[in-house]
Amino acid sequence: MDPLTTAILAKSLDGLSARAAATANNVANANTPSYRPMRVSFEAALAQAATGGPEAVKATPIRFAAESDWPHDASLRLDLELATSASTAGRYSALVELLNRHAQLSALAVSGGR
Repeated sequence: MDPLTTAILAKSLDGLSARAAATANNVANANTPSYRPMRVSFEAALAQAATGGPEAVKATPIRFAAESDWPHDASLRLDLELATSASTAGRYSALVELLNRHAQLSALAVSGGR
């Protein structure tokens, strides 16, 4: 796997892990008065950094931010948070599976197909 692809996969896993943690925090604080949900963004910055090579990708920040326009009297929608959690877990699992298959192919190549 080339260095750029490896850097993108690693940063994507970091971002998805951060998003899972933020979503879990949102669910845990769903009934906390005046709680503003946390969001994690990295995809747009990662796509832009990919044109700059592996070092630019590695330097891409993963941004945590509280919902700035969240009304103080609004309640958190647990169904949307759980949907975000499921989506994040699915994307993370797919990337791990991709890395696993690459490792299997590399091991097969090294062993000469035996």
